[in-house]
Amino acid sequence: MKVRYGPDGMHVFDRRTGMNIVIDEVTVDRAQWSAAPRQVSIALTNACDLACRFCYAPKYHSVASLDSVSAWVEELDAGGCLGVGFGGGEPTLYRDLPRLCRRACERTNLAISLTTHAHRFTPRLIGELDGVVHFIRVSVDGTGVTYERIRGRSYDDLCGKLELIAASFPTGVNCVVNEATIGELDAVADLAASSGAVELLLLPQLAAGGLPGADPSVIAQMLDWVNLYIAGRGSLMITVAAGLTGDVRVADPLPGELGLRSYAHVDATGTLRPTSFSDHGVAIGDRGFLAALAELAESIEPFEGGFK
Repeated sequence: MKVRYGPDGMHVFDRRTGMNIVIDEVTVDRAQWSAAPRQVSIALTNACDLACRFCYAPKYHSVASLDSVSAWVEELDAGGCLGVGFGGGEPTLYRDLPRLCRRACERTNLAISLTTHAHRFTPRLIGELDGVVHFIRVSVDGTGVTYERIRGRSYDDLCGKLELIAASFPTGVNCVVNEATIGELDAVADLAASSGAVELLLLPQLAAGGLPGADPSVIAQMLDWVNLYIAGRGSLMITVAAGLTGDVRVADPLPGELGLRSYAHVDATGTLRPTSFSDHGVAIGDRGFLAALAELAESIEPFEGGFK
């Protein structure tokens, strides 16, 4: 069990089960608040063997150092972070992925997750990650021919990989929502549920790669779909990108954890950013993650519950 302290009290987390307990009756002095963000995503590589037009990942070659990432996760663990998510690019193209995940699991109490297109998963890779990865998110943008047009890969192969992964790991499905995928949310949810996934994360397309973000009408349709799914008591937990929930009633057990206290992203060059889409960042370098975090916090607009 991991304990984190912050403006909302004491947060107890079990990475094996995903159980979260927030004891908000406890008032924690600011000096005792955990120093690290609650969750951090780390791009291990910019490389990807797909070419989705809306992808935000930089297209220049860069690969994170195994030793650097290992040091960051140990520092994050000591600073009260609860979980790190490894992505990219495509993390299964990172040569040291199994070794990194094992190190992170054995040396810290962090929850380790991956975000992947899933096509490179094999029984061997699953065996190497078994017991050291706690959650896997699979990117599924539409179904059938829509998926194949966007991803350039077989939809049938995806379905097989998703079932293979969900048989061994708690699994979620991520879906970029745009004009092409908004009409397929029912099918994506059905696929996720039938494969054994437990969560559906909806990510309205943001401007990237020269493409505009999702039209406001698409976001409105997405929120209507979420309300209908919830009203129909669908089996999946539905998560929507922060700041885009509209009038959907959401559970927010940690309202005081805002900005960098909640989340930060590290790109494959070792640059720390507020989000993966942000142009602003600071290099971590040899000084360590928390020193870079303090500099980043000083350089952006103050937020409630911030680090200052």
